[in-house]
Parts: sequence; C-alpha cells; structure tokens
Amino acid sequence: MALLGTLHVFLSLLLLFFNHAWAVGLTFNIVNLGAKSDGKIDVSPVLQTAWTKACDSSKPTTIYVPKGIFYVRSVSFNGPCKNNAITLLIDGTLVASPNIQVLARTKSWLEFSHINGLSIVGGVIDGQGTALWDCKRSGKSCPNGARSLQINDTKNVNIWSLSSINSQMFNIVVHGCQNVHMTGVSVSSAGDSPNTDGIHVQQSSNVTILNSNIGTGDDCISIGPGTSNLWMENITCGPGHGISIGSLGKGAEEDGVHNVTVISSTFTGTQNGVRIKSWGRPSNGFATKVYFQRIIMDNVKNPIIIDENYCPHHKNCPGQASGVKVSNVTYEDITGTSATEIAINFDCSPINHCTGLNLKDIKLTYENQIAQASCKNAEGTAFGVVEPSSCLA
Repeated sequence: MALLGTLHVFLSLLLLFFNHAWAVGLTFNIVNLGAKSDGKIDVSPVLQTAWTKACDSSKPTTIYVPKGIFYVRSVSFNGPCKNNAITLLIDGTLVASPNIQVLARTKSWLEFSHINGLSIVGGVIDGQGTALWDCKRSGKSCPNGARSLQINDTKNVNIWSLSSINSQMFNIVVHGCQNVHMTGVSVSSAGDSPNTDGIHVQQSSNVTILNSNIGTGDDCISIGPGTSNLWMENITCGPGHGISIGSLGKGAEEDGVHNVTVISSTFTGTQNGVRIKSWGRPSNGFATKVYFQRIIMDNVKNPIIIDENYCPHHKNCPGQASGVKVSNVTYEDITGTSATEIAINFDCSPINHCTGLNLKDIKLTYENQIAQASCKNAEGTAFGVVEPSSCLA
C-alpha cells in the first residue's frame, strides 16, 4: 500500500512536470491584456479574452496572473480547445465581490468545462464569503452562494499549490472528470461557515489528492455518487466535518462509490473523522472497497462513523430504511483521541446490513480511557489489537 502511495505521488509530479514543460509555447499575461491589479476593476473580460486566445491556439499555452489583487465578478472557461496543455499560473490573488447579490444567480464563481489538459498552479482565490455566512447565520433570506472553483467534464487536470479562502459555498468541485491530480492544496474557511466543503468529488474517476491542508465549516473532502478510484494521502483536516463518503441515497437511482482510499492523514478537532453517510430512504446506491489507513485522530467527536440515518438538521427526515449498501470497508492503524465516549459508531441499514467491515490495529481513547463502540446491523471482522473492542456481528 505504501509503495502504491509513492507511485501516486511520483505520477502526479511527473504529469505536472510534463504539463509545465509543454506549456512554455505561449504566455498571455493578463496585465499586458489590460487587467488592473487594484482589486476593484473587473478583470473577467480580460480573463475571457486570454482564455479564448489560449483555447484557440494549437500550441501549449499559459495564462499568467502576476502578483497583485484582481477582482473577478465571475468567469466560465469552456472547451474543447485546440491544444491539451493550458496552464493558469497564478502569482497573485483573485477576489470575488463581497456583495452577496453579485453571485446570487451564479452557481460557480470560477468554472472550467469540457477541457482535456488543464493545470492550475499557485496563487489564492478568495471567495469573500464572510457576508453571506453572516446572512445565513442570522436566519434571513439569503442567496445560496457560489462555489469558488468548479471543474466539469474535464480530463487530465493538475491543481498544484492553490489556496482557496473564504468560499461562499463549496471551495473546489470536481464533477464528471477523469485523471485529476491535486497536490499541496490549501483550503481555509471559518469553522462555522455553512456548506463550505473543502473539496467535493462526484461522478469522477482516477482522482488523487495529496499533501493538502483543509480547514472549513463542512466536510474537508466530500465524495459524492459515481466516484471511483479516489486516492487521498497526507491530508490535514480541521476544523471541519471530516472526510465523508456521501451523503448517498438522495435519489432512488444513484451511481455507487468504489475504490476510495484515505491514508496517512490527520484530523484535529473535527466533528467527524472518516465517515460514510446515507439518507434513510430507498436507493440502489452503494459504497464498497473503501480503505482508511494510518489515520491520527486528535479530539475528534466521531472518529469512525457510518451513519445510514443521515439527516443533518433533524427536520423533514425520510425516516425510512436506507437502501444504500455499504460493504468491504477497512479501518487499519487508526489511533488517537475521541471527543465523545463512542469512538466507533456503525449505524447501518436494517434492510441492507453493512458487511465486510474490517477493523485492524485500532486504539482510540476518550478522557484517557479506552473509548466505546456501537454497532447496529454491522457485520465484519476484527484483527490485532482493537480498542474499543469490536462490536461487529
């Protein structure tokens, strides 16, 4: 498993190197195209012009954002393009409007779609979401908010050393993509900021997230239906709601999740550690071949949890048995401290028991004592030293 992780890192860096090596053909500096770095004048039209030039070029192309603060109202970069090596190289900061009405009818602030060969390198994207968070906390009528960065239906993507701060909603969304490699990503939103998932992956395959630091008000990484072959390594999560598969079972017809690995990662002060969650309603969804290994928990409320009665606000809950099938999930070498007495909580469906759950070398404590485990409709095996003691059937 360690060798496989090293291979993932090597391939990710190799792909990034080649993208940069190729992308020296043409460079469009947005300042040279008329952008002002005063943080006030909208540079969206300039970015759109640069993208049109880059996409129309048959040569590898770089769009360069130099040091400075550049205001972007919103922008969509669409393919397909005539080359497969476009790099957005950011040395400065892209900022959204602090006015919550500016993006009120926009789902995504920065959006890339239908591209083959995209690199986003360095820099800061600032969603300026504080005013929207305050509005939502007040109970007033507010816009939903925009996702800071969304990538749709795109292949061969590298995101390296990008920092996303203060997103109105989800920070980075990968939807319908293949071969995505993220390294050194930083996400920072307030611990009580609503719906600000760090990275959300859905309907995508062959995605790697490495060496990233995520602190937010929702899931550090959330994994939606249709995700396969997702590898997450050396992730630091906190504050936030942990790394979550789901929520699943929103629809009766839903693609499953399989081949997901979280390895060598740390959770600090989070609401959850590693979680699988599904709504209590009929669904053909599933989660299988999931591996959580070499995990450190530091004062985490729910270090290990499967919740098949997910209903976050306890209002209008379906109240039915979940149809989502959870199987073949391995928890290995997970240590640290729980902020609650129950450190392992498997609350599985009464009609679709969780099966093939494997606990190996677990040691979780609560207030300097061995924590407890709770199991409902959960079947599996324990290996080695498992504390709290396994309650699996």
